[in-house]
Amino acid sequence: MTVSTISEEELIDRLSEIVKRGWIPNNRGTNVGAMGNTLEDLLGLTENNLPIPNAGEWELKTQNLETTSLVTLFHCEPSPTACKFVPNVLLPHYGWAHEKAGTKYDVSERSFRQTIHAGSWSNRGFRVVIDRSKQKVVVSFDSARVDSVHADWLASVAASVGLNELNPQPYWGFESLEHKVGAKLNNCFFVQGIERKSNGRREFAYQQVWMLRGLSFDGFLWCLEKGTVLVDFDARTGHNHGTKFRLRPNHWLDLYREQTRVV
Repeated sequence: MTVSTISEEELIDRLSEIVKRGWIPNNRGTNVGAMGNTLEDLLGLTENNLPIPNAGEWELKTQNLETTSLVTLFHCEPSPTACKFVPNVLLPHYGWAHEKAGTKYDVSERSFRQTIHAGSWSNRGFRVVIDRSKQKVVVSFDSARVDSVHADWLASVAASVGLNELNPQPYWGFESLEHKVGAKLNNCFFVQGIERKSNGRREFAYQQVWMLRGLSFDGFLWCLEKGTVLVDFDARTGHNHGTKFRLRPNHWLDLYREQTRVV
C-alpha cells in the first residue's frame, strides 16, 4: 500500500495557491465531508481511514467556518473490547426501535445513537465521566436522569437489564487513548473555508490555514471535561457505524501546544 507523502514547505505552498484561487467547484457530491474531500483531490492526496496521517507526518483536517457540525477526530471502540460492548450490550439492552424499522429495515431493527459528553447528562441518562484516579474515560448511566419523554424506553430497559449503573462500564484507558489521539493527530494542518451555491452547484473557498503542532493530551482531556470533545455512538442492528470522538467547531486550537496561522 502506498501512502501519499508531501513536505511541509510544499504543502504550505500548495495550500496558499488553493486559497488564492477563491471559489472552487465541489467535485464530491452532497456528503458533509465534500469540502475536505475536494481539498484532498486538489492536493492529489488519496483518501484513507487508516490510523496514520494522510499527508506524510501531518494530518489534514478541514472545517466550514459557518457550520455548527461536529468534526470527527477518530474512531475508537470502548473497552473491554472482547465484549464488543456496543453491539452486544448497549444496542440490545439500551437500544430502541429504529425510525425506519418495518420500512427500510426489518421490523425488529434497533438503534443506539447517542452523542454524549462530560458537561451534562443526555436525555436518556448517559454521560462521559473522566476518572483521573483510575486513568479512565468512562461511560455512565443514571436512570434518574432520563427525560419523561422516554418513559416507555426506560421501562423496556428496566425489564431487560434493570436500572442500575452499566456493568461492566465501557471505558477508554488514558494510555491507549493518548496513543490513539497522538498517532492520528499529533501534527495537523487545519484548513477553514466557506461555501456557497452558484447556479445550483456547491462551491468552496478555502480561507485560513493553521499549522498545529504537538497535540496535548491534557488539552484533549480538558476538552472532554468541558464538553467540547464528545463521544458519538451510532449503531443499529444491521451495522455498527463505529464509536467516534468528535469536536465542536472552533475548538481545534485548544488541542495543540503550538498554533501558527500560515495562510
